Amino acid sequence: MALATVHDRYDDEEIARFYADGLWTQDTLFGLVEQQAAIRPEKVFGTDATTAVTYAELRDRARSLAVGLRRRGIGPGDRVVVQMPSWTEFFVIAAAVARIGAVLVPVMPIYRDDDVGFIVETAGAKAAFTALSYRKFDHARMFTELAAASTSLETVIVLRPDGALPDGALAYDDVPVDLPVEDAEAEIGAGVGPDDPFVIVFSSGTTSRPKGCLHTFNTMACGARLLGRGWAYTEDDVQFGPSPVTHTTGLVTSFLLPLAHGGASHLMEQWEPREGLERIRRFGCTACVSATTFLQMVLDVYDPAVHDASTMRFWTSAGAPIPGSFIEAARTALPDMAVLSLYGRTENITTTMCTIDDDPRRSITSDGKALPLQEVRIVDELGNEVPRGEEGDIAYRGAMNCLEYIGQPELTAANYTDDGFHLSGDLGRMDADGYVRVTGRTKDIVIRGGMNISVRQVEDALTEHPAVAGVALVGMPDRQLGERVCCYLVLRAGRAPLTLDEIREFLLGRGLAIQKVPERVEIVDELPMTATGKIQKHVLRADIATKLERAGVA
Repeated sequence: MALATVHDRYDDEEIARFYADGLWTQDTLFGLVEQQAAIRPEKVFGTDATTAVTYAELRDRARSLAVGLRRRGIGPGDRVVVQMPSWTEFFVIAAAVARIGAVLVPVMPIYRDDDVGFIVETAGAKAAFTALSYRKFDHARMFTELAAASTSLETVIVLRPDGALPDGALAYDDVPVDLPVEDAEAEIGAGVGPDDPFVIVFSSGTTSRPKGCLHTFNTMACGARLLGRGWAYTEDDVQFGPSPVTHTTGLVTSFLLPLAHGGASHLMEQWEPREGLERIRRFGCTACVSATTFLQMVLDVYDPAVHDASTMRFWTSAGAPIPGSFIEAARTALPDMAVLSLYGRTENITTTMCTIDDDPRRSITSDGKALPLQEVRIVDELGNEVPRGEEGDIAYRGAMNCLEYIGQPELTAANYTDDGFHLSGDLGRMDADGYVRVTGRTKDIVIRGGMNISVRQVEDALTEHPAVAGVALVGMPDRQLGERVCCYLVLRAGRAPLTLDEIREFLLGRGLAIQKVPERVEIVDELPMTATGKIQKHVLRADIATKLERAGVA
């Protein structure tokens, strides 16, 4: 499958301007690793709960792994899936894959057979890195079974195996090949440049299936460069990463951002707020970007007599508006830490954000404004900009746009206007100063703890249940996660009501991630419909919100 090129998305004048403005550079990922290793070889770049890697070790291990991958026939343009917990090996793998010119395909650990199989086949993955098992799920087994049935997947490499490998899998430690630098470089070859395909990140889904967003190193690294400006980032910063490193937020803010600035990064593989506070203290973390719910949970457990988070400069929240009371609580608990808002997307990294220099009230009233030298408009259904203050689709144009949704040319074309703005499908308003507030969604999703859940995918699966005559999923308000999934069911005549446990078992048996499984079920006689037969989901959202409010749990 041929992938789009940078010239399919940008014209020569735009490309020249991006380079002239410093948004794009000639740096590659491995080139940045080499530069930083030359400057600060012994500085620890990455840590997790049990391991650490210096800049020099990152360079050397990535080069050795690149040799091993080349010897297994993986080269420029090949796709490499990585589904693993947030461990420091990810930094090595990503740098090695980039060095040989292959294309990284990161996958969040929560995805299971159904979604992972779709991603492997859609990307045409040739190799995969994964854990033996994680959180009681057998990832290695899943990938070897996918490889057996795949037309492309040949190599499955297992990290940190603490038991027997399934047939056909390789242990991670057996893959790298140590050679003198000149010999290694000669064997690896020239690699590719910063405007070649670098990564395919699959969005967490606003349609029935996740969409593969193709980025170059420059379109992705531009986000790290501009975020660094907005946050006054330096080599003294230590990024705290509770978000999965195998998705856009983690890849950009836990890897590219500290790497570009000579900083450090701490990865947290499994979120727990008290443990998160202890990691912040232990590793001297200064910065974090996460879904709003992470910081909410931190504030719920924070005790100044027990916890020390005094090193934190800022915490940027995304995925849900930040309540004013929440900002005040954060200021009281952590007076030296700024709480900032951000609206980002896999398609273009960061659409709007509040900077460290903005009036703190902006993070309460908005999701920020466009980054320097980028453009954001609020547009109507025809792509025309609407007057300030009016609601419309939030559209972005700039140096961070993905090149395409791989294998979906019609969808790619439909999401870009003739003058190069990408339509988000998210509704918002822009004030006179250019600050944007996200107000809603044109897409049918639930945002649970910052994760976009395609309700259509779950609905499609539930319609296969023999007891289900009709189904509609909506988001219900939740203080911790923003939203959870509520399922409205119409049962077939004579069928007993389905329980949540039965729904859970049915959906997990079809390979769906646990986060997508409904957490409440409402049995109804009929679903509210429009005259044209469309389900009125706004009625259902209002219904469940009212029920939760009456129960005192909203």
